[in-house]
Amino acid sequence: MARIPLLLTSMVLTGWVAAQERAPALPAELSDKDFWQLIVDVSEPDGHFEDENFVSNEMGYQRVTQRLQAAVQPGGVYVGVGPEQNFSYIAALRPKMAFVVDIRRQNMIEHLMYKALFELSEDRADFLSRLFSRPRPVNLDRHSSAADLFQALATAVTDRQLFDDTVARMLDVLLRQHRLGLTAADQAALRKVFTAFYESGPNIRYVFRGTAELHPTYAQLMTALEGGRNWSYLGSSDSFDHIRTMQRRNLIVPVVGDFAGPKALRALGSYVGERGGTVNVFYASNVEANLFRTGTWKAFYENVSTLPVHDAGVFVRTFFGATARECSAQRPTIRTPVLASMTALLAAYRKGELESQCDLVAASR
Repeated sequence: MARIPLLLTSMVLTGWVAAQERAPALPAELSDKDFWQLIVDVSEPDGHFEDENFVSNEMGYQRVTQRLQAAVQPGGVYVGVGPEQNFSYIAALRPKMAFVVDIRRQNMIEHLMYKALFELSEDRADFLSRLFSRPRPVNLDRHSSAADLFQALATAVTDRQLFDDTVARMLDVLLRQHRLGLTAADQAALRKVFTAFYESGPNIRYVFRGTAELHPTYAQLMTALEGGRNWSYLGSSDSFDHIRTMQRRNLIVPVVGDFAGPKALRALGSYVGERGGTVNVFYASNVEANLFRTGTWKAFYENVSTLPVHDAGVFVRTFFGATARECSAQRPTIRTPVLASMTALLAAYRKGELESQCDLVAASR
């Protein structure tokens, strides 16, 4: 009779193991069909932001990257916002999968533009030549520094034929090779974004309308050093190659979504959670401060509360001048990202201890 419980235990364990084997996991690679379907399933309608935001303006990201590496283990899920700065964080932190959520559909198109450029380029010199439609600099190789690359590009003249060729090849990659469902408006948006890089070259900046504030150039963002090291995604061939590999495996997923919206964050959280993953980095830039100003911040934290957050999950956020004026007593660090525990912040929100963006300043280091 004693064999019956043992038999039942064996059957239960066998069933559990089989269920675990059947359970989906975060993908090592997404098919083109699944990649596009994930974008469609998670995204919200196009939203509005005050400016184009082709390029980041957070020069201080280099100063926080080493701290992030110490705090975050590779293999988690990264969630971010905005354009190219996400690549530098991803290259340093090595998540298994990344989502870039931005209220503007144009940002999603810009990321697909980058995806095509990564896939077309064999190295950083080739990538930058195509990105800015300038002839490839000579006498550069895999070991050249980012400073060497941008110095060589500084005096290069635009090449309209290269621009036209690259536009055609990018659309070929996205439409024919990957079969992504880009509309005519999407294709026009890609050409618009790419034209901005063509016209401004390595000196392209984030430009916020109605302000005289001077923002860093793309070249300055990519060549900055911290502790003698360049932490940008173009700082080394290894960093560039890692992003290119993730792009070729469809593991950097651009999403259209409002942080305080009804769908995007919750949907990507469900996708990640159903596959046993956890979000261990959430790069929010200065979006939280904007949500406090618009009164929609509670919806954002309710959304984040539905994510499968790792116990050691980290918020990465940046404060700008408006926060400095409103929260002068807390003396926030401006333009240099700071870190905060996701679990601690969510706990404070649930207790009613998070009431203003100044509380974010106090919670960040």
